[in-house]
Amino acid sequence: MSETIKYTDEEIVEKVRSNDRDIYAVIIERYKNALLRYTTSLVHDEDMASHIVQDSLIKAYTNLNGFNTKKKFSSWIYRIAHNEAMNMLKKYQREVSIPDDIDFESDEDITKDFEKKETSLHVTECLRSIPVIYSAPLSLYYLEAMSYEEISDILRIPMGTVATRMSRAKKLMKHICQKN
Repeated sequence: MSETIKYTDEEIVEKVRSNDRDIYAVIIERYKNALLRYTTSLVHDEDMASHIVQDSLIKAYTNLNGFNTKKKFSSWIYRIAHNEAMNMLKKYQREVSIPDDIDFESDEDITKDFEKKETSLHVTECLRSIPVIYSAPLSLYYLEAMSYEEISDILRIPMGTVATRMSRAKKLMKHICQKN
């Protein structure tokens, strides 16, 4: 399987489509940990996230013919995982309300505060406290190192909305992390 590592995701998809189904294992290896990290940041339950990732990888496999190989596979698979996580959250209704005392219009520079090293546990705890519409782009950007354009594609929202949600998420994170 070592020679299959050189293939791009899109090339692997083409090979799977032409009946080399076993090569899909490379896709699973490439994405399972990253998708688990991302979905765990959304649903805050590792077992549930594990089920979501498994369902997402199966759904991606069964719908490979619907994937446009001229686009990025990573955005497509993250979108599937995101949708599965959102469906699970709707099923269990684990949404947290936004505090009323947050000033989203403030111009204070919180980026420097956010980038300071916090312990992993504390940041994760804070991330769990904010609504998913804000934690999703934050997780994709900081944990998965995705661009605003990729986040826009995954979440199917305009890039301006990504920027707004990132800004609000950072402010929420600062507010929550400073309380704890």
